[in-house]
Amino acid sequence: MKKADRIRKMKVPDASEKYGDRLPPGQVLTERFPILHEGEVPQYDLSSWDLAIFGEVEKSSRLTYEKILALPQKQITCDIHCVTRWSRFDNTFEGVLFKDLIRELGIVPKSEHIMLHGDHDYTTNIHISDVMGDDVILAHSIDGKKLTEKHGWPLRLIVPHLYFWKSIKWIRGIEFIKEDKPGFWEQNGFHNHADPFVEERFSGEDLDLPEDEWEKKEFD
Repeated sequence: MKKADRIRKMKVPDASEKYGDRLPPGQVLTERFPILHEGEVPQYDLSSWDLAIFGEVEKSSRLTYEKILALPQKQITCDIHCVTRWSRFDNTFEGVLFKDLIRELGIVPKSEHIMLHGDHDYTTNIHISDVMGDDVILAHSIDGKKLTEKHGWPLRLIVPHLYFWKSIKWIRGIEFIKEDKPGFWEQNGFHNHADPFVEERFSGEDLDLPEDEWEKKEFD
């Protein structure tokens, strides 16, 4: 059975009144931080690492890791929710708010649609309205420690109000695109928006991604 089918067939837990509206339907609370990635974890030399901002903008930019650390640093505490049905409360991430990054660099988007690029050739699409809040952060640290390589070091995006596959690991590019188009998981049956509180898990299309491709990619 393909991994996609196994995820579809997971028993959906009953909603827990214990957590009120904080725990989305179909989720189970955990104190662990599961790693849902198989395959090679990227190894980086920070002297050659950069983050590109390009596409439908007035001026493209490239940021070294040092330049990111030199931008205003913030902390957020948020809950995170994975499409594979785990949630983790009260995670404290540190980094640069997405909206601060745009402001500090003087980025003027000409589009409301964004394609996020990460290693290895991973993509996910997102609307600009979903990244301009006070809790959307390009994070390098969690709970006072640097992210581990398996959790996305040196930089990952955190979008707490969407399923965690939108919180792209190993982010390398922020591309403003003219029209919305699906990223990797969205092309393979996952929902285009991914709101966990209304269970936007799947698009309704069949997930026919080959088994070896599921082994290569990560959900969180």
